Amino acid sequence: MPIIDLNADQPVAEAPRDRWQAMSRGFRERCPSCGVGAIFGRYLKVNPACPSCGAELHHHRADDAPPYFTITIVGHVILAAMLTVEQAYAPALWLHMVMWLPLTLVLTFLLLPRIKGTLIGLQWALRMHGFSGEEDAPEALPSV
Repeated sequence: MPIIDLNADQPVAEAPRDRWQAMSRGFRERCPSCGVGAIFGRYLKVNPACPSCGAELHHHRADDAPPYFTITIVGHVILAAMLTVEQAYAPALWLHMVMWLPLTLVLTFLLLPRIKGTLIGLQWALRMHGFSGEEDAPEALPSV
């Protein structure tokens, strides 16, 4: 029967990170770690590290998810409101354009960085893409 050394070098389980807190901090465009520092340096440009606590933020891989979720949310809100107004008042087409185009743009520009921050907070909480302190293994390229 083999002897198992319980004191061998085994990875120590890290304390879990609160997902909802990290996501709400990201939604407020704050560092998911401390909640104080700004997550963005510019509109959608993520800071390499938190200016307050120094947590590295450059690991994020939000990619196309924030625009996808933004389009989905804004589309549902605007379409529901547009159909409701059309059924109730039947305004002219030019009035629809005057109302819904600016509202769509405003909602999109307000939600996009918040959704991106939320996704970065979720990635941080789940220790995805290097947020665990270890670099991701390079992906193998498919052979042709």
